[in-house]
Amino acid sequence: MYIRKNVDLAKYSTMRLGGKAKFLANINEKSDIPNYLDWAKEQGLEVITIGGGSNIIWGDKGFDGLVLVNKIPGIKFRKANQEEIFLTVGAGEQWDKVVKASTEKELHGIEALSLIPGTAGATPIQNVGAYGQEVSDTIESIEVYDRQSEQFVNLSNDSCKFGYRSSRFKDKDKGRFIIVSVTFCLNSANPKPPFYNSLQRYIDKLGITKFTPQVIRELVIAIRSSKLPDPDKVANNGSFFANPIVSNTSYYRIRKNFDNPEDIPAWKVKDGYKLSAAWLIEQVGFKDKHDKYTGMATWHLQPLVLVNEKAKSTKDLMKFRDKIQKKVFNEFGVNLIQEPELID
Repeated sequence: MYIRKNVDLAKYSTMRLGGKAKFLANINEKSDIPNYLDWAKEQGLEVITIGGGSNIIWGDKGFDGLVLVNKIPGIKFRKANQEEIFLTVGAGEQWDKVVKASTEKELHGIEALSLIPGTAGATPIQNVGAYGQEVSDTIESIEVYDRQSEQFVNLSNDSCKFGYRSSRFKDKDKGRFIIVSVTFCLNSANPKPPFYNSLQRYIDKLGITKFTPQVIRELVIAIRSSKLPDPDKVANNGSFFANPIVSNTSYYRIRKNFDNPEDIPAWKVKDGYKLSAAWLIEQVGFKDKHDKYTGMATWHLQPLVLVNEKAKSTKDLMKFRDKIQKKVFNEFGVNLIQEPELID
């Protein structure tokens, strides 16, 4: 085992803020997991497992325990039947590398999730989704280490309790499981239109009529690159707020205040309407907002992305977040829910 002390956690979050970890170690293979957990138990330390840090915000006090960075590798394909292929990936693999590998094999199912930062093992936790696809659509099973039973087990898709940007890993059983690998069931058939609205509009604009997983991947990359900052170059956590779901009553109350209510981006869902968080933020004047007091900003092409320009602490980020949430609530009566996890 190799364990480092007093490690700067800002290097383990794409927002590049936070204090220090008392201890930090890499998980390079599944057998490392029980060894590190046993060591932490002997020391009386709390343990947290992370991936690439794209969905994490560390508090200024740091973490007074052991941080395990999941680096488990592996990308393996095997035939399920005539049309379907199983893709099993190590939790530490970079997610976009996984998507790229699947499209190179001409497999359909996760191509719309291209260019999303982070690791493969982190995607089920948040049930990552974009452009009409979610990882839960194709996840067959997940191998995990169950800290409760102290053994490796396989969880079926149904047992993961996936929801909109949620799962049992994020909610009910947060911290219980360490994800080892994820198996996806992908299809050899080409994707078919109609596609997600914004993607379809881009397709129509370009006049594309032939679709393969690789074509969809390239289109998604072009769209994302045109409006989202690269976290390797600009400190950010991607979409900072989830699109809020409001009741029918709240939705129609909001519509009454607009001359052209049909222009409000909203999608009918089971319990009401899903609104565009980016639209709400723009409406209250926070698009391309640069806050000199906190050193934070919203990205000029996508107000849903909070950018660390000169912030010196996580406290600064939280102050800027609070300003946005308060303004949206005062204007619309809608609570914006933060997507990245704050570990404080």
